[in-house]
Amino acid sequence: MSEFLVKELLAVIPQVGKLEWIGIRPAQRAPVQAVASVRAEAGQGLIGDRYAESPGTKRQVTLIQVEHLPVIAALSGHAAISPEWLRRNLVISGINLLALKDRRFRIGAVLLEGTGLCQPCSRMEEVLGPGGYNAMRGHGGITARVLNGGNLCVGDRVVHVPEAARITAGDAL
Repeated sequence: MSEFLVKELLAVIPQVGKLEWIGIRPAQRAPVQAVASVRAEAGQGLIGDRYAESPGTKRQVTLIQVEHLPVIAALSGHAAISPEWLRRNLVISGINLLALKDRRFRIGAVLLEGTGLCQPCSRMEEVLGPGGYNAMRGHGGITARVLNGGNLCVGDRVVHVPEAARITAGDAL
C-alpha cells in the first residue's frame, strides 16, 4: 500500500462521538471529581484540574474511550470499571480516539489537538490490583491540548476537524 493511500485512509474519520463523562483532579493523588461541565482554557487545559497549573504541556487533557472500560475490567479481573479509577479527564464514546492522535477535533465548541498516547502509570497497580498496568496497556486513550477554549458538557458531540476544513475555514491555529 502506498504512503499516499495510507495518509488518505487515516484522514477519513466520519464517526461522531459523544462526551460521556468529565473528571478533574485538583492535585496529584487527589480523588477525581466527576462534573457535568467544565471550562477548557486554550494553552492550559481544564479549569480546576491539576494540569491547568502547567500551561503549555501536551497533556492538558486526557481522554479514554468508554468502549475500552469493559476490556480493562475483563483484563484486570473486575466486573466493571468506574471512570474515576482510570484518572482520565474525558470519557468518549462512538469514535476511535487513536484516530484523533496528532489531529484536531472539537468537543462541543472546544477545539483540541491530540498530542499523544495516554500511557498507564504505576498507579494502575494500586487501583486495579496486580496486573492493572498491563490491563491498561493499549487502552489508555490519548492526551490533547486545548487550542480554543470554551465549556465542555456531558453529551457534547466529538467530531474530527479535517485538514481541508481547517484551511477553508481560515483556521490560523
